[in-house]
Amino acid sequence: MPEYNELITRIYAVLQPFVKPEVSLTEDSELVTELGLTSLQVMTLIEHIEDDFDISVPLNILPDIRTLRDLANQLTKLT
Repeated sequence: MPEYNELITRIYAVLQPFVKPEVSLTEDSELVTELGLTSLQVMTLIEHIEDDFDISVPLNILPDIRTLRDLANQLTKLT
């Protein structure tokens, strides 16, 4: 599994199609409240991440993921 910084960079790349161009992503960007992702978009994002990282993300960890930092930290725990 890649290092944390590489994870964040790859998450940013996967997330780009879901956010408006004027939105500035940070590790503390909140997926739903700040970026405005719907639950369907979050699930699609998770699918893209699973494909990109070749992993399976258990649905029971989704409530613990609010920010990009949370997502990166959970991905590091999966390996």
